[in-house]
Amino acid sequence: MGGSLAGLLAARVLSDFYKEVTIIERDSLDTEDHRRGVPQSRHAHGLLAGGLQVIEEFFPGITNAMVDDGAVRADVANDGRWFFEGRCLSRAPSGNIGILLSRPLLENSVRKRVREIQNVSILDNRSVRHLTSLGSTVTGVRTEDEVLNADLVVDASGRGSKTPIWLESLRFPVPREEAVEINIAYTSRFFHRNESDLGGDAFAAIPADTNNKHSGVILAQEQDRWIVTLIGRGGIQPPQDLPGFTDYAKTLPASFIYDVVRHAEPIGDAMSMRFPTSVRRRYEELRRFPKGFLVFGDAICSFNPVYGQGMSVAALQAKALQRQLLKGEGDLAARFFRDAAKTLDAPWNIAVGADLKMPETVGKRTRGGKFIGWYISRLHRLAHYNAGAANAFLRVTQLLDDPSTLFRPSLALKVLAAHLANSLGNSTLPVEETTRAGSF
Repeated sequence: MGGSLAGLLAARVLSDFYKEVTIIERDSLDTEDHRRGVPQSRHAHGLLAGGLQVIEEFFPGITNAMVDDGAVRADVANDGRWFFEGRCLSRAPSGNIGILLSRPLLENSVRKRVREIQNVSILDNRSVRHLTSLGSTVTGVRTEDEVLNADLVVDASGRGSKTPIWLESLRFPVPREEAVEINIAYTSRFFHRNESDLGGDAFAAIPADTNNKHSGVILAQEQDRWIVTLIGRGGIQPPQDLPGFTDYAKTLPASFIYDVVRHAEPIGDAMSMRFPTSVRRRYEELRRFPKGFLVFGDAICSFNPVYGQGMSVAALQAKALQRQLLKGEGDLAARFFRDAAKTLDAPWNIAVGADLKMPETVGKRTRGGKFIGWYISRLHRLAHYNAGAANAFLRVTQLLDDPSTLFRPSLALKVLAAHLANSLGNSTLPVEETTRAGSF
């Protein structure tokens, strides 16, 4: 259920294990443009290095094909600007590659590959009304005009998933939800991109901090375009009109984005959205769950979109699904939900940890979380001049490494030593200017 990226990746995995796979999508897929059912489509998109690796594994050669179609390949530690704690992180070649492109280009590229799989079919312009079941087993789905029987049904319908309602109607327990109220609003515009813009860099990210609730990203896209997304917290909505949009960019903690948009030629109109709450549904805690049924993608966990994790997390969940299907169908749901939960822990903690640093965010704060926030802040300051520290942080945010790697003794000692030196006011201590993004 669902023909967006999560549904396409799930279908790719299922095609190796089942005789026939059917994707049901409520939108028309007869378009290569933005789809109504993907409201995020007109805002900033990029595929994190961890997600790109998985998608390339499922569809060998797709990265080069997307680059041939205009997508921009970028070394995440060297080809752009990450602004934290008042300065940019140190840069050096890392070999960790992400890709910058519009959502339609990514989705169309993956959908084209999925359509080429002989045992996968796509039914668009249809909505699933309800599950069909026999006892404790889901046996298929009911659409507007037919019943489709299935050995396995996967809900990849997104944030608006009806699974909790369906579970209740089938007399199964519903999952506990963790919610973090972030109340962000964002506005995006496309601009023509010149080679000299941003000093030749492919992207810049300027997050909000406790002193400035304004943030933004600028990403290269196909067709020599920039996508610029400006973000406000606490009910602040970045303006749609070009003068207001440009003035808002000037208020960000750094001037990189403003320096581009004040001169760049705009393309089309602005689009705005609000995102009130990040939600994680804890399906792995359920002791009873229907056989023949799974939940996938944003239907399990919907993140603050400003961190760009959703598509890559869907790819990592597809790997979890593949791992569990290789072990057989017995107790599949319980095993998949546990595996998916481990996959979700890191990106969820990254996003929630950053959001909870903002005083207006409503969510549970812990001493451990406060310490991690303090430590990451000091890591950023070390990473201003140490490319190894910068790369260690970026490998975690790009979903390549587990967050525990940031606390390795060799790195932690450097972080604490730099913090102690700054606390003592010893600005003359020698610093390590690394020329490549090594690891600790």
